[in-house]
Amino acid sequence: MSVLVFVENWDGRFKKLSFELVSYAAKLAEMLGSAATAVSIGKVEDSELSKLAAYGASAIVSIEGDQYNVLDNQNYSSAIAEMAVKYNAGVVVLSNNNMGKAIAPRIAVKLKAGFGAGVSRLPVSLDPFVVYKKVFSGNAFANITIKSGIRVLTLAQNSFELIEKQMPVVIEKVAGKAVENKIVVKDTQKQTGKVLLTDADIVVSGGRGMKSPDNWAPLVELASILEAATACSRPVSDEGWRGHDEHTGQTGKIIAPNLYFAIGISGATQHLAGVSGSKYIVAINTDKDAPIFEAAQYGIIGDALKVLPKLVEAFREVKGK
Repeated sequence: MSVLVFVENWDGRFKKLSFELVSYAAKLAEMLGSAATAVSIGKVEDSELSKLAAYGASAIVSIEGDQYNVLDNQNYSSAIAEMAVKYNAGVVVLSNNNMGKAIAPRIAVKLKAGFGAGVSRLPVSLDPFVVYKKVFSGNAFANITIKSGIRVLTLAQNSFELIEKQMPVVIEKVAGKAVENKIVVKDTQKQTGKVLLTDADIVVSGGRGMKSPDNWAPLVELASILEAATACSRPVSDEGWRGHDEHTGQTGKIIAPNLYFAIGISGATQHLAGVSGSKYIVAINTDKDAPIFEAAQYGIIGDALKVLPKLVEAFREVKGK
């Protein structure tokens, strides 16, 4: 049985997340004594598709068709499930992001497969098939046994290292089958001019330590220099300082960027639950005992309004902007 991995593309380009998924699938395939097949949906050039082979994809399937110009869960899940059957996949791997969460359960139902959501390591055991995932906002873990013959897994972002394993580039082009849906998407409007919070590799976030919405300019400037997304804690969005679309935490957006700046954020449990998947957290707070410092890899004890301008100046010099 092979391992099938779905790799999302952004306007025809793959991000680190895609290569992380392929690395995980290739390593899992190695454990199973099989091969990893990467599936891409939508228009992607061969030069971009071939990058997947550098991380262990033995075969690359590119599914194209006008029906994939918009994200329709039925079309995507049907196409991936069909490829899983074609390649006799015992495991199907997707990201635990918004797209993965939307289509993975559909795929599991179509394949009559067991479902492991948000796993963060390779299986603890293959027989029985046991996966590892964090629970209780990352304060504990659980080992979950999946007893079905086929398993669908979603991998938590930034939970697996990139492993380069160059394979021969084998690309198969497939014309997608149209699926008649009761729901018709007539128009799609994409946000432009701003890095999407859920896709960002770097996030600059502010809390009540920013003291006023009038003090947000240097935080936004720092995000601009780093080509990062901006975010905020719940009290900030509740006060109307920033929009609710930037609220991160247990009741907001759950993110896992490579780098997360927590500026003037104390680190309440609800907030940490939404950002604990970040690879690195940099905290700035006047309170040396703030909970955020327990989660952060780097900390600065100081007034955010005094530290921020110096950070902006330093990064502007490094970036040459």
